[in-house]
Amino acid sequence: MNTAVKEKPHNPSAKEPPKFVIGVRVLEQVKSGQYNPADLKLKVGMTVMVNTHQGLKMGVVASNKVLNFKKDSQESRVLRIANDNDFQAENRRHQVEGKAKTLCSDKIVELKLPMNLSRVVHQPHMNKTIFFFTAEGRVDFRQLIRDLASNLRHRIEMKQVGVRDEAKVIGGYGVCGETLCCSTWLPEFTPVTIKMAKNQGIALNPSKISGVCGRLMCCLQYEHDNYKALIKNLPRVNSHIQTPDGPGRVLKNEILEQRVVVLLEDESIMTYPIGELPKPQDSQKPQSSQNPQKP
Repeated sequence: MNTAVKEKPHNPSAKEPPKFVIGVRVLEQVKSGQYNPADLKLKVGMTVMVNTHQGLKMGVVASNKVLNFKKDSQESRVLRIANDNDFQAENRRHQVEGKAKTLCSDKIVELKLPMNLSRVVHQPHMNKTIFFFTAEGRVDFRQLIRDLASNLRHRIEMKQVGVRDEAKVIGGYGVCGETLCCSTWLPEFTPVTIKMAKNQGIALNPSKISGVCGRLMCCLQYEHDNYKALIKNLPRVNSHIQTPDGPGRVLKNEILEQRVVVLLEDESIMTYPIGELPKPQDSQKPQSSQNPQKP
């Protein structure tokens, strides 16, 4: 007796990952995100409405369809091409944010609060306005919230953010002339220390090693591991070493060139490749302190 193998019925309601995704840059953001275009026929430059974790947002199509290699169903969807009602709603949101920002700035001055208002985001679907600010420490803004709520007639939320996070949102250009790494491609912040600048032989000038946020530049960490490996073979600055021309004191290390600048005893300054200098164990051989005892 032949038995037929039953196939599992296809469940059309189950969420399947989209085959293609497109890049959409939500307005007022530098980075673009991946969204499921569904069955919409979209072109680069079109204004669309997308569903995000912060609600309905307007964005611009930044890239054409590409294959979805992630193979998950977490991408937000493009709901529709923006229409006149969407543009009017976006205009009303900007007006509310402008009014709220002006009001909050005036109240901060009036209450003499030690905080700096950076930006305001209004969320119409939640009837809420979020005020982002920076401050050195904790701020008692209870009276500020009461004043804002009584004037704006909707929910108020205050969010304190760091200067790095704020620079990431605002964007700008670094001393290198390129757009800020944090606002374009850097996925997350990692600790940056002054030791990274020292290991790379960079002058500890705040204007040279600080970013637009006022903190140490994130790019100091990019080649830190390479510099750590390169300086292992170099002597310490101000240490005394032996050279082919006699003893001297290390003035500077040229890390990438693997050269050492030395001040000799006759006050002359010479530069030596690290390969021409004797190794510390060769120049300072330990002498035996034990003398053989006579029987």
